[in-house]
Amino acid sequence: MQTVLISGGGVAGPTLAHWLARHGFRPTVVERAPALRTGGQAVDFRGAPQLEVLERMGVLDTIRAARTGMGDIAIVDSGGRRLARLPSEVFSGDVEILRGDLTRILNEAAPAERLLGDSITSLTERPDGVHVTFEKAAPRTFDLVVGADGIRSKVRELAFPAAPLRHLGFYGAVFSVPGTYGLDHDGLMHNVPGRCATIVRTNGRTRAALDFATPPLDVGHRDQAAQRALVARAFRGVGWQVPSLLAAMDRAEDFYFWQAAQVVLPRWSSGRVALVGDAGYAPGPGGMGTGLGMIGAYVLAAELATAPDDHSAAFAAYERRMRPYVEVCQKQAEGADKYLVPGTRARIRLRNQMMRMLPYLPGKGMVKRMTDKAASAVTLPDHPGQGARRPARPA
Repeated sequence: MQTVLISGGGVAGPTLAHWLARHGFRPTVVERAPALRTGGQAVDFRGAPQLEVLERMGVLDTIRAARTGMGDIAIVDSGGRRLARLPSEVFSGDVEILRGDLTRILNEAAPAERLLGDSITSLTERPDGVHVTFEKAAPRTFDLVVGADGIRSKVRELAFPAAPLRHLGFYGAVFSVPGTYGLDHDGLMHNVPGRCATIVRTNGRTRAALDFATPPLDVGHRDQAAQRALVARAFRGVGWQVPSLLAAMDRAEDFYFWQAAQVVLPRWSSGRVALVGDAGYAPGPGGMGTGLGMIGAYVLAAELATAPDDHSAAFAAYERRMRPYVEVCQKQAEGADKYLVPGTRARIRLRNQMMRMLPYLPGKGMVKRMTDKAASAVTLPDHPGQGARRPARPA
C-alpha cells in the first residue's frame, strides 16, 4: 500500500485523499491551520465535468443542500442609488457554496490520517521515497508527496525552481461583518476608481469584500496586521458603507487577504513530488479555480490508480490531460481587474452601462455560455473499475 503525503486540507487536498483512499493508497493530509476554516468567500462550480466530479464523489447533493442561493448584486453609487446589477447566473455558476462549508464537506468525505496545525519544513528524495520533516511531527518517509497547499505553496517552494507569481493587478480582503445592510441572499457593490467594496448576505451570514488595484506588494502572507493596514489605507476616504466595513474588518476573526495572481510552471512534478490545484496552476479570480482544483485532484488520482507502480508515467499523463484545461481557465481570468476595479470613473460608467444593457441584448446568455464552455473544456477519465456514467446536470 503506497503512502502519499498531501500538503493542504482545503479543496484539492481532501478531494485527492478521497480518491486515493478508494484505490487502496494510504493518504496523510498535513494542514497548517489547527482546525478547518469556516465561512470565507463563496466559490462555485459550473459545467458538466465539475458537477460530475462532485457526483462521482457522492457529495453533489450535500453541496446543493448547503448552497448559498445567491441572487443578484446591485451596483450602487455613494448614496445607495442602484445603477445596474450583476445577474447571479453570471457569477454564481451552477451551484455556489461558502468555501468553509465546502471544505467541511470534502474533508468528511476523505478518509485520511490528518496532521493539523503542522506544516512541512523539508523534502529529501531518497531511493525508498521522500523523507519529510515537519514543524511539529516526527520525520517520516512517504512514497509520494503532493502539494495542494494553495498559491503560496510550501511544497512548491521546497521542491521546484522559484517562479514568481503572475500578478493580475489587484488584491482583496474578505471577512464577516455584523448586520444585514438590508440584504437577504443578494448583494451590493460600490466602486470608485481602482477600488471596489462588496457586501453580500447568504445563509444568515453577511460578508464583505474590499478589492483594490495595485502593483505587487511586499507584505508577508501571514502578517494580518500589515494586511489590514494596507486595506485601510487603500480605502481611506471612500464613502458609502466603507467606513463601517473597515471598522468591522478590524474586529473580524475570519479576515482573509489574497492576491489576484496566477501560478505558471513548465512542470507540475519533480521526481516523487507533484502539485495540484492552486499550488501548481492557480488561475486567478474568474478562472474557476475551485472546480479546476477538484478536477485536477480527480485526474491525478485516476492516473496514479492506473499506473500505481510508475509515478513518473502517472504524473506525465496527469499533466498531458490537465494542461490544456488549465490554460483555458487561466485565459478566462485575464482582465478581471478591468471588470472588478476599473481604474477611472469613465471605465466604471462603461462597465455599468454594459451591465444595464445585458438583459436586453440578443445574446444576453452569452457570458454564461462562454464560461460554461470554458468550464467544460476537459474530458474526465474513468477511474479503474469505475465505468462510464452520465454527466451530472445543473439542478
